[in-house]
Amino acid sequence: MLLLLLGIIVLHVAVLVPLFVSTIVSQWIKGNGHVTDLWQNCSTSSGHIHHCFSSSANAWLQSVQATMILSVVFSVISLFLFFCQLFTLTKGGRFYLTGFFQILAGLCVMSAASIYTVRHTEWHYSSDYTYGFAYILAWVAFPLALLSGVIYVILRKRE
Repeated sequence: MLLLLLGIIVLHVAVLVPLFVSTIVSQWIKGNGHVTDLWQNCSTSSGHIHHCFSSSANAWLQSVQATMILSVVFSVISLFLFFCQLFTLTKGGRFYLTGFFQILAGLCVMSAASIYTVRHTEWHYSSDYTYGFAYILAWVAFPLALLSGVIYVILRKRE
């Protein structure tokens, strides 16, 4: 039982880390001497960042920022609720509330990455731009969050 509990916590942390990194780090798009993320656009040369400017105030970019922040918040709330329910839930009870917030976090990160993919058109017609590792981490966090949420919903509390 302790091994199952540890595995669930490790899976949840494996969701939280990519969510934090993909929300904060400036590697969503790179190429042509530029690195772009949710918060700023930076010019680079030989790997060193020279100038950074705030990202545009587009409504779609603000919605991506908001949903990425919401995904992190929902995942943290889910972890907090898991520990609270672990001590207060009756025997045989399910972790519905924890699973709901974790699935919600997964859906938020999926919608943020989808909006960013569709609306950020710099790389659509150019082979000079590539996806950054933070963008890929966001897509990796999506199925992990959904899997974690489904596990929480299925999980029953035992003694």
